[in-house]
Amino acid sequence: MATVTTTALCLLASGALAGCGAGGSGDDRSAGDILDEANATMRKLDSVTVDITNRTTSGGTVTSHLVTDLDGRCRSKTTWSGGGALEQIRLDKTDYVRPNRAYLQKWKKNPGVTSEQKLWVKTPVDPASSGGDGLTSCKRPFDSFGTARKGDSARVGGTKAVQLIVTDKADKEGTYTFYVAEEGEPYLLKTVYKSAAQHTTTSFSGFDEPLNLRSPRPGEVLNAGG
Repeated sequence: MATVTTTALCLLASGALAGCGAGGSGDDRSAGDILDEANATMRKLDSVTVDITNRTTSGGTVTSHLVTDLDGRCRSKTTWSGGGALEQIRLDKTDYVRPNRAYLQKWKKNPGVTSEQKLWVKTPVDPASSGGDGLTSCKRPFDSFGTARKGDSARVGGTKAVQLIVTDKADKEGTYTFYVAEEGEPYLLKTVYKSAAQHTTTSFSGFDEPLNLRSPRPGEVLNAGG
């Protein structure tokens, strides 16, 4: 379950697509041009907040909250519907990780854990990690893929947005809908992925807001080497 979920979250947070089509936004540019501009705008950000909710037909739900500089500094918390939660602070080459009791009992198969975990585990970042360890990367590529067409105008959190509907040959069962701001900067505000098996919503906010990231206090840290 963890691998499937990680793949879905990374895909949906990654950005926009190429293509064109007609729609009701009043913008004469193609859908591909609008998405390319949104991607370029997102890549220039110094910080952004990413909230993801992934629901599957099996009844499982995973939510993720990430504040990131899109490079090497971020803080995240992933929560599973079964009660498990995993917090992470990444400061360049160092990770601080704090799983809760339910996470350790279920996903780490450690039923002996009976109290909540207050300590963070300090560990070096593995540059070869592909995400299978459940940890979050601070980076978001905002690359283009698939074919897009314009949909209707919409509002996301009070901001007027153009809706862009995307299909991709690599995923014939799913449909992506991207919402790009028509007011102010052309930020990518939200993406929605739907298939027979899952429904994932990714929202973007906090554009260029201060990160205020710091490591936990020394008394809250357990060094993995020890």
